[in-house]
Amino acid sequence: MPIHPDTRVGAVHLRVGDLSQSTEFYQQAVGLHIHSKDENTAHLGPPQGEDLVVLEGGEGAQRSIGTTGLYHIAIRVPSRVELSHSLWRIAESGWQLEGVADHGVSEALYLSDREGNGIEIYRDRPREEWPMRNGKLAMVNAPLDLDALLKETDRESARNGVNPETTMGHIHLRVANIDQSENFYCNVSGFDLVQRYGASASFVSAGGYHHHIGMNTWQSLNAPPSPENAAGLKFYTILLPDKASLESVVERVRAANEKIDENNAGWFVRDPAGNRILLSFTNN
Repeated sequence: MPIHPDTRVGAVHLRVGDLSQSTEFYQQAVGLHIHSKDENTAHLGPPQGEDLVVLEGGEGAQRSIGTTGLYHIAIRVPSRVELSHSLWRIAESGWQLEGVADHGVSEALYLSDREGNGIEIYRDRPREEWPMRNGKLAMVNAPLDLDALLKETDRESARNGVNPETTMGHIHLRVANIDQSENFYCNVSGFDLVQRYGASASFVSAGGYHHHIGMNTWQSLNAPPSPENAAGLKFYTILLPDKASLESVVERVRAANEKIDENNAGWFVRDPAGNRILLSFTNN
């Protein structure tokens, strides 16, 4: 049974070694607003919106190399103009882009935060413009004209941070084994397989989206999970639209004999690569 088509990715929780500097980065370079902050945690997102990134301070936490975990978070802005504002903010902050691409389904900017966590900021094209091949989605990697994009910037609007309609569009994970991870996300959780790149990368989604979860073994083939106290991904959220849809996924996870634990925010489970997931619903 497929997962509910309105399922999406929610807040991503990151453990960082320097909470103050990381918070400043997400404000200045990414344009997120602080929703709340104390000495241990910062909740950030669009103005009046839900949390997209939650930073949790871990003194001395360092990035783990050669492990599974986060490849990048992917923050989706609602228009090409808003993507141009993101480009302007990155340049204005003095931060460096690490890549840009036109994927056919979207246009994207890539960078990393101060802790080495990958970030994609992107805008979707209308679904009727998505490239198809033999009836299937065919994402591509084509050049993106940054000069043309930057010409669409309204600097006064860009200084205000991200648009209120900005969301967490998807997440891309480092996994140890594509077949095992695909089985968990598709056969157990109920996502649809959208596109696969050989034996090293896979993209799954709900409701026909181009992808809510990407996974690859480019840096993590047969790798162990990151240590619990390492900088990087602590957990990410899969949001179901209602309690019944959440309970359906929980029952499937239980039926597959996967370990799952309840708390007041939802249900915690780990994928085969050890990436921790909070299953929750939007009416919580």
